[in-house]
Amino acid sequence: MTPPLPTREQLPDDLLERANWVGWRTQTRGGAETTVLKDATGGPASVTDPSTWTTFDEALASARDGPADGVGYVFTDDDPFVVVDIGECRDSETGATERWAWELVDRLDSHTQINPSGTGYHVLVRGTLPSGSDRAGSLGLSDDAGFFPVTGDRLEGTSAAIAERSDVLAAIHGAYFEADPEPSPTPAVESVAPDSDRAPVDARLDEVSGPGNDLADDEVIDRASTAVNGVKFTHLWRGDTSGYDDRDEADAALCSILAFWTAGDARQMCRLFRDCGLFRPKWDEVAHADGSTYGAKTVHRAIRETSEFYDPSGWSSAVRPAATPTDEDRRGDGRSDSALDGRSDDPESEPRGPPPTTASPVGERDAFDRFSELRARLDEAVDENQRLRDELDAERERRRDLEARGRGGGAGERDEKAGRRWSLFDWLRSRATLR
Repeated sequence: MTPPLPTREQLPDDLLERANWVGWRTQTRGGAETTVLKDATGGPASVTDPSTWTTFDEALASARDGPADGVGYVFTDDDPFVVVDIGECRDSETGATERWAWELVDRLDSHTQINPSGTGYHVLVRGTLPSGSDRAGSLGLSDDAGFFPVTGDRLEGTSAAIAERSDVLAAIHGAYFEADPEPSPTPAVESVAPDSDRAPVDARLDEVSGPGNDLADDEVIDRASTAVNGVKFTHLWRGDTSGYDDRDEADAALCSILAFWTAGDARQMCRLFRDCGLFRPKWDEVAHADGSTYGAKTVHRAIRETSEFYDPSGWSSAVRPAATPTDEDRRGDGRSDSALDGRSDDPESEPRGPPPTTASPVGERDAFDRFSELRARLDEAVDENQRLRDELDAERERRRDLEARGRGGGAGERDEKAGRRWSLFDWLRSRATLR
């Protein structure tokens, strides 16, 4: 179904003042739907031909007369706008939206419209896109030679204006679109010299490990992303390092969360990390004299510093003391690697990254029950307050009636006043008795 046409009142002035508008119509070609652009006369339009563009009012009039189903805006190098196209993330009937899309909308915090199909969003921002790819799955970025259909159906709670978001665009582009860096010439773990009696570094992962649990990889990701600190996990999982001094610190933060949800399963942690947006060749580089890789050491440290592990069978967390650093983890001065990094082996110490623990399902349910109880008590208080207000209004009305009837003066007026004073006193006394 074609969405209603937008009105001027629904759109930012920044767009309305530019003659970058065209009409659009959906057509079926080869069994698939495609969008074709129309000029004000109903002829073909192109994002590369400014002569086929027009004003918003003319494009709207053309769409109302029939040649087009809707209107759209064409981006050029001359305007400061970028559209973030978040598709296939919303239920068109219920409005339910996938978490990752909500997070992007929230981070961009700018003018956001529901797309014509109702299955996604167009977020309009000001800014400059980094060079490189601009499309990954159902997420796309466009700032020139592009077109987006304008519905005017602004997402409730989002800004009516177009905000400057260059920094957020750079972070999103880095997390979703940037290619992996060039492979490092440093040999990976598997290339240990054949005359070495050291075991492969992957095998060394087992030397520091927790009890583990039965969660599959996808279950770990699902629970971590929907937990109390799920937004932080999702940003890290997608490769967003904003808020951290460097990538190593972001790696440590993500591994701390993985250590909790995998119950310290070092191999599962390593396997999961290889699938996340933070993974880079450095993970497999030999970084220590004992042949350990950067990745193995990062996993070991996260496990040692995690004093509480998730236990799905018990709906709670299994607690165990932090592992004692092994000889290979200690330096010549007797301090461990974690100490040199400013991180303590004390399980009660502050971890380098975000706290890996989160409320258990039972704790979350108890908190919800408590919230429901408080909400019910608040509703009762509101109802009682309204009842007292109604009584007070009724008493004020009664007093006005008495005053009106007593304006005749003389003894009758004095008697009426005396009766009124007695009535008020009686009412106050009855209220005290009720309490």
